[in-house]
Amino acid sequence: MKKLLVSALLLGSVSVAEAQVSAPTLQIDRGNAAQDFSATSAAKATLLSDLAAADTFSLRAEKAANTFAAPVVDTALALPPENAEPASPPPQPKFLYGGREDYRWELGLAATWLRFRSSVFNASAVGINTSVAYYTNEWFAVEGNFTAAFAPTILLNEHVKIATYGAGPKIAWRRKQWEPWLHGIFGGAHEQPQIAGSSRNTYVIKAGGGADYRWNPRISFRLEADYVRTAFFKQSQNDFQLAGGIVFHF
Repeated sequence: MKKLLVSALLLGSVSVAEAQVSAPTLQIDRGNAAQDFSATSAAKATLLSDLAAADTFSLRAEKAANTFAAPVVDTALALPPENAEPASPPPQPKFLYGGREDYRWELGLAATWLRFRSSVFNASAVGINTSVAYYTNEWFAVEGNFTAAFAPTILLNEHVKIATYGAGPKIAWRRKQWEPWLHGIFGGAHEQPQIAGSSRNTYVIKAGGGADYRWNPRISFRLEADYVRTAFFKQSQNDFQLAGGIVFHF
């Protein structure tokens, strides 16, 4: 009986072993499935789209951040150095009057009328009056003056000629258009005809003034009136002179 039981157990064990050997073996790969997925084209397309989206987002974020960024000021360039020399001022003009730069030299050319009165003869002489002035500042000038006037014949058809020349100070109030001024001239005088026993030359003193109207920076119109004192024929003469003309500035 025991032999039968042992034999039955052995047969059962052999049957079970054969069944296990003949049964199909299921192999499960427990490795990383992402490696196989990454090898496919779908995975590559998904990865590229993700990268492009990430770059676009980062650029937009970067632009937005730069839009509101505060400017950077370099204080070293904005502030001058401590030892820097101050900038030199622009050159000043000769002088100013009425808000414009003016000229120092004046040349005046005018027609003149000289009323000469003496114990020998009287004459109303007409001629020219020339003056040259140089301004040392905006109100003071040194002037040279010359006058030559002629009158009708007197006595034995003698032509009357009177000339004065000299120099002196001139003071002007230089405005934008009108320029009033005063001057004093000291010099000599010459007359013709010659009278027996007297000289044709003597001193002259002129004192007077006038006004110039500025037409443009280079040209003015002038009116002038002067008291003229001479000493012909061993006497003193108190004469009067009027002039009007044009002035050139240079």
